[in-house]
Amino acid sequence: MIKIEHVDGENKGKILLYALSTCGWCRKTKQLLEDLGVEYSYIFVDLLEEDDKDDIIKDVKKCNPRISFPTIIVDDEKCIIGFKEDEIRGALGL
Repeated sequence: MIKIEHVDGENKGKILLYALSTCGWCRKTKQLLEDLGVEYSYIFVDLLEEDDKDDIIKDVKKCNPRISFPTIIVDDEKCIIGFKEDEIRGALGL
């Protein structure tokens, strides 16, 4: 089973962060979302079992063919690749 962590906060839509546990930019992205006080979920892709990791990488590849991290999906339609504070704030209406 894929472990999806949930962080409570203000609902600004469905926010899913694909991250690596060892990635500094992923940490900065998580911290930004927490500082903004928004509700979001995240998956540490590098900590998944091999089969689950393959499935998640297929999902990430749909909007981010380079499979780089962090990758944020907002409301199943907007994809933000990398730590882009202004773009993240804009996508959340902040």
